[in-house]
Amino acid sequence: MSNLIPLRSHTPELGNGTWLAPGCSVIGQVFTGTQCSIWFSAVVRGDVCAIRMGDRVNVQDGAVLHGTFEKTDLIIGSDVSIGHNATVHGCTLEDGVLIGMGAVVLDGARVGKGAVVAAGAVVLQGSQVGPGELWAGVPAVKVKDVPEAMSAMLVETAKRYVEYAAWYIGNDS
Repeated sequence: MSNLIPLRSHTPELGNGTWLAPGCSVIGQVFTGTQCSIWFSAVVRGDVCAIRMGDRVNVQDGAVLHGTFEKTDLIIGSDVSIGHNATVHGCTLEDGVLIGMGAVVLDGARVGKGAVVAAGAVVLQGSQVGPGELWAGVPAVKVKDVPEAMSAMLVETAKRYVEYAAWYIGNDS
């Protein structure tokens, strides 16, 4: 069973078709768009700040979403994929972004539309990842522009996670 936890007079608000995996935790001031999915052992902790997601956001297994009290909210656009065990903290992710497995994005960072943060990368506080850029490393730096073939895959990944969630809710037609 998922843990949907009201806190400090805030109850998470889930958009139509949003699916919560058993064992995830969604706490406090969290707002999702439609057809989002929050997967096994993920934590979306809106206890000290607001967390706002667009449509078709997938927060994969073990990811942690949070912010800093009275300093940073977490804003996530639509068609965003946050990979397994990633940490996304008090930043802005624009539409169509992919955050790779185990990556970290810190307070005040902004990841532009269609950008990719590679697996294991650490995007430092206040960094500005431009639209369509691929960043990798520790600390993360721009490696190149996202190849055209990969750009198409970003939106497809978000769509696939809508399909995967449907398997669990018995609506896979």
